[in-house]
Amino acid sequence: MNEFVRFEVQDGVGTIRLDRPPMNALSAQVQQEIRGAAYEATTRSDVRAVVVHGGPKVFAAGADVKEMVAWSYQEMVDRSAALQASFTAVARIPKPTIAAITGYALGGGCELALCCDLRVAGDNAKLGQPEILLGIIPGAGGTQRLTRLVGPSRAKELIFTGRFVDAEEALRIGLVDRVVAPDDVYAEAFGLARALAEGPAYALRAAKEAIDRGLEVDLETGLEIERVQFAALFATQDRMIGMHSFIEEGPGKAQFVNR
Repeated sequence: MNEFVRFEVQDGVGTIRLDRPPMNALSAQVQQEIRGAAYEATTRSDVRAVVVHGGPKVFAAGADVKEMVAWSYQEMVDRSAALQASFTAVARIPKPTIAAITGYALGGGCELALCCDLRVAGDNAKLGQPEILLGIIPGAGGTQRLTRLVGPSRAKELIFTGRFVDAEEALRIGLVDRVVAPDDVYAEAFGLARALAEGPAYALRAAKEAIDRGLEVDLETGLEIERVQFAALFATQDRMIGMHSFIEEGPGKAQFVNR
């Protein structure tokens, strides 16, 4: 039984829920528990979409600085790989993932949100990468994932200054995808995840794989990744269901079976 991270499943949606009051500081133990929850979300067949949630007041206010301050260079060399692996485990969940953000998502908290495919934020949300104010840089993917999401110039400005971004600006620059009232954040994210969970699981997985892997390579290689994924879906039952439903009933009526 995890102490700080719970994994719950309802209606095909798995929720990775952080629960380390008061600010969900991402200690080494929390990171390890996140990795375990991501593995469970990846391997469970009854989970078809995932929400990452920090609770009604705060998503995660960053790394546990009190824990980190005493670490030596040698210790950080060893621990940094585990830190990145924990967050990468979330990014590699082969199912749609949504971060439900209320309050602060700073430093490692912002990096955890960046690992998700989509981000729903409360209008009270504050996001940022303030590591520069500690004399360091983001170490759990912030320099890479933030850049890919909002572009290099904007990412540099946010990382160089360490400033916080409110929900309105985050929506404008593409850092989040929806902004709602704080009390509605989890319900909005869960509803979106549940709708995605009703879609064709293998097609969603292929789309995510093509987009994510395509970002890592040149255009020609990315197109080949897309072509292979596209062709492979013709071996699925859902492809037959979807096409026949479109012909007979029009778009959006198919009842997929995830095979």
